[in-house]
Amino acid sequence: MIIADTGFWVALASPRDDYHVLAKQKFAGLSESLITTWPVMTEVCHLLLQRCGTLSQLKFIEMYRQGVFTVFDLDISYAERLDQLMQSYADLPMDLADASLVLLAEALNHGRILSTDRRDFHAYRWKTNKPFTNLLVS
Repeated sequence: MIIADTGFWVALASPRDDYHVLAKQKFAGLSESLITTWPVMTEVCHLLLQRCGTLSQLKFIEMYRQGVFTVFDLDISYAERLDQLMQSYADLPMDLADASLVLLAEALNHGRILSTDRRDFHAYRWKTNKPFTNLLVS
């Protein structure tokens, strides 16, 4: 499974986005399934509604309904680690969506991600010292 960040989903849905063509190419060439988190879904829906309108948000939800990607569930057992991560990266700062993706990488035991965020996912480490591998942009 490949981790999908907010920027990837927004680029995929937004023809005016700088990464739209690249996101479409990567999506079309995927041989693995995608996974994300509920905080990322919330962020994506907010941004799509704001930037592209209701229809794009509904198309994203339809992709979820059709099983195009799965969603990793964060239960209470992850609360302490979320707090640790967000405090550790407070200087960036790290938001809940990004922290949830670090937790997801730790659960999957890999950091392969599709993201337009070069700075943060270059800085973040999962399991304290392991870097992400951004499959969308380097």
